Amino acid sequence: MTTTPRRRKKAAPKTFEAAYRILKDNAANLQQQEEPNIDDLMTIVEESINAYKVCQTRIDAVQQALDAAFSDETLTNDTSEADKSTAENTTVS
Repeated sequence: MTTTPRRRKKAAPKTFEAAYRILKDNAANLQQQEEPNIDDLMTIVEESINAYKVCQTRIDAVQQALDAAFSDETLTNDTSEADKSTAENTTVS
């Protein structure tokens, strides 16, 4: 009986790209296994959870930044439209 060397837990990823790569690699690894390697499963799951958290944090931060940018842009456009309307009404009166 041959034993497969156990996987070592990788350091937590620092970037979205590194975390996404871990998720992709772990998913591919699990899909390619004909028989699950139970010895490595907990390590894979822990790595994947940590990588997922990094990705989710980055996605949430981008979403908040976009929401803020579009909110500011909408306020600026609404104010500009209101200013134009007021100016037109003032000019006509």
